[in-house]
Amino acid sequence: MPLIDADGCLLNVSVEGRDGAPTLMLSNSLGCRLEMWQPQMKALTQLFRVVRYDRRGHGKSQVTGPYSFERFGRDALAILDDLNIDKVHWCGLSMGGMVGQWLAANAPERIDRLILANTTCYYPDPAPMKNRIPLVRDGGIAAIADTVINNWLTEDFREREPQATANLKAMLLATPVEGYIGCCEALSTLDHRELLPKIDKRTLVIAGRHDNSTPVASAEFMRSRIPGASMTLLDAAHISNIEQPHAFVDVVIGFLTQR
Repeated sequence: MPLIDADGCLLNVSVEGRDGAPTLMLSNSLGCRLEMWQPQMKALTQLFRVVRYDRRGHGKSQVTGPYSFERFGRDALAILDDLNIDKVHWCGLSMGGMVGQWLAANAPERIDRLILANTTCYYPDPAPMKNRIPLVRDGGIAAIADTVINNWLTEDFREREPQATANLKAMLLATPVEGYIGCCEALSTLDHRELLPKIDKRTLVIAGRHDNSTPVASAEFMRSRIPGASMTLLDAAHISNIEQPHAFVDVVIGFLTQR
């Protein structure tokens, strides 16, 4: 996996799949590494050149700030420039979807089709995100891990798939504290509402029926504001690609390959 320099921050990047195929870039949730997409990789790499990366402050990328959605967007552009990729399909989940909104509005020439999964454009009440910051600063990621996992996955899935749940929790716990806090600070000021009408890309919004972190109403708001956007509902909580791996990849491939 190459390390790519984005204005002094080394980002961990993985490129797999078919040479010469359309490129699909995957962007992670807060507290996750690029391995979160593993359930989809076998199917996706048969059709696409797949680029995954660890956001700054996560995984094997450096923790260097600052943290903002413009910065996260420019990090993605730095990866594309280094790899000599002109344009990608974008699939982002949660924070990854927020970065996708910024890119589609501010660097539209680099985005082909856009998938916004389990995400939002705005938090009406930033207090829950702000309140995480002192908890993590004082007690580490462990102070919030159980609450986060309970929001990420339904109780039914957690009971049915204890190993997958444990793996996701381990990924969360491994997140550097300063990286997590920096991303929470960026999230607490999120407001992409004015960007949505500027997005002229073919867009799919994926929502989780049981997602309390970015609820269906948030997905519907984005769908209604992005011209021509469509929406799909999955029987999942927040990390829908883990909870409904087959349904998720089927929806993604169907959207990206339809005429």
